[in-house]
Parts: sequence; C-alpha cells; structure tokens
Amino acid sequence: MVTYIQNFIFAYVATIGFAILFNTPKSALLKAGFGGAVGWLLYSFINFKSDNIVLATFIASFFIALIGEIFAITNKKPITVFIIPGIVPLVPGFGIYFTMLSILEKNYTKAAQYGSEALLISISIAGALTIVLTLNSYRKKKQPIKIK
Repeated sequence: MVTYIQNFIFAYVATIGFAILFNTPKSALLKAGFGGAVGWLLYSFINFKSDNIVLATFIASFFIALIGEIFAITNKKPITVFIIPGIVPLVPGFGIYFTMLSILEKNYTKAAQYGSEALLISISIAGALTIVLTLNSYRKKKQPIKIK
C-alpha cells in the first residue's frame, strides 16, 4: 500500500514537472498532475496483477484521456493541456533506449524484442487516446444548419 502511495506522489510531481516544461497554464497544473498520477497508479496496479505491460498501458492511457476530457470540459481548456503531460510517464523511453543499445551491440534478437514491445506500448497509447477522443467527437456533434 505504501508503494502505491509513493508511486502516486512521484507520478504527480513528475507529471507537474512535464506540464511546466510544456507551458501548461498554472490553473491546470494540479489537474494535469492528478491525471498523470491516477494513470500511473492504474498502470502499476494492472501491470502487477496481470504482468501485461501493453494492457496496463492501454487502460492507464484510456483513463488519463477520460480524466483529461472531464477536466477540459469543466475548465474550458484544450484537452491536450491535461493529457499530454499525463501520458509522458507511460511513454516507453526505456524500451527505445534498450532497442538502440542492442542494435549498437549487434544483439538483434534483443533489439527486436525491446523494439516490438516499445512499438506495442506506443500503439496502445495511441489507440486508447483515439478511442476516447472519438467518443468525444460524437458527443459534440451538432445538428446541421438548415437553409430556408
């Protein structure tokens, strides 16, 4: 339990750091941090229970996008203000790094392993964001203007 609380706090601070780096408005910093921290907490829990990093990343990205959507509607700010900093902790930087390192070491089997995992994680992030943003586009659909 303590580990999850620590993960939440560290992810919260890290997400706020990325939000500052991306020039997020001051009024949205704490909410962006909350979205990233909840996403990381979900990611950690699901990855621990299922040992499936791609599924954990997909579900965490999905909830980060949902939280960002709610904050964007309530605060009247663009959704990117909330989801971009929240997604950054989930980006598979370690996988991409180890892919390049394995290529330099001419260990192509490990490079393929790390590279395919990083690619699947990236696709799961993109897929989750696409699903949430698509659902939102249906909500915003307005009636066509009738010309008399």
